[in-house]
Amino acid sequence: MRSRFKFSLSDMLRQHRRWEKTFTKAVKATRKALVSVSSTKPPAATPAAKPRSATRLEEVTAFGSNPGHLRMFRYVPADLPKKSPLVIVLHGCHQSAEAYDKGSGWSTLARERGFAVVYAEQKRSNNANLCFNWFRPSNVTRDRGEVMSIRQMVAKMATGNAIDRKRVFVTGLSAGGAMASAMLAAYPDIFRGGGIIAGLPYGAARDVHRALAAMKSAPERLSQEWGDLVRSASPVTRDFPTVSIWHGTRDHTVSLSNADALLQQWLDVHGLEGDAYAQNEVDGHLHRVWKDAEGRIAVELYLIDGMGHGTPLKPRPASRTGADTPGPYMLDAGISSSMHLATVWGLKKPQLFSGLKQAAE
Repeated sequence: MRSRFKFSLSDMLRQHRRWEKTFTKAVKATRKALVSVSSTKPPAATPAAKPRSATRLEEVTAFGSNPGHLRMFRYVPADLPKKSPLVIVLHGCHQSAEAYDKGSGWSTLARERGFAVVYAEQKRSNNANLCFNWFRPSNVTRDRGEVMSIRQMVAKMATGNAIDRKRVFVTGLSAGGAMASAMLAAYPDIFRGGGIIAGLPYGAARDVHRALAAMKSAPERLSQEWGDLVRSASPVTRDFPTVSIWHGTRDHTVSLSNADALLQQWLDVHGLEGDAYAQNEVDGHLHRVWKDAEGRIAVELYLIDGMGHGTPLKPRPASRTGADTPGPYMLDAGISSSMHLATVWGLKKPQLFSGLKQAAE
């Protein structure tokens, strides 16, 4: 038996598609009305897009022994208050820190809501496809390799920017999502929460061959076996981080079975039952939440209907550029993973930033 869960992601998808039929007629009627209106009026002029400013990211070249040989980029808003949160962002394969920031808009959210962002960037000398090496034990073992380099980036920010060590978060896409899994497992004492997008569970592979196999279909393990992998990765025995899992239902690069395996892993770590969830729709996509004994979110799942392999975005109007910009592996899905992660992590605009904005206006 693979799992003690009383549900499957395929059942969830079937239920979600039944819900969609309820809205289909209304959507078609609305579109028909819009077409009718547009056919009787000349099209409005498209406002000129504002030119993008240069990247906000600043490279930090000295942040420790850096055993994983990664690059560090940061964005720190002006006048950032002391004890502000920090978000670590890990890009996917064939991406850079700048490209992922342009698509995901994390630096824009940091400026608007008052927190710091650090991007770890892979080097081609480490991986020809610029993937984080989430499948190599030497890079995902606590205080070794790439996870240690990322841990040192957190320490650098905590020392130099007075970051609140109790509000450090990590998110990533694909290989970056799998590395986010590794960071949560190796350093649950450092991270309060994580967002894993199209990623894989910790311990899914130990070499390239098994990594490719896991991407096609997650390994068959019991929930407790998945949980044991996390529990054995660090000396921490309680207060594990919250985990938000995001996956497209048409992802043919990283199988949806990995979202199921991630659920098994982190629900077991938190001691939660698979059928003890609350369910709703967010921007038209299925969302399930599991809470701990105190009523706090411990694990959540977003299934992005019809989306392939990438980070789900919800582009802003042309008048508000700088966040959620579609591109390779950055997909317009009508829902912003960055925005929802920032919200569930409690990254809200502090009073100081609100006052500064009002004064400027």
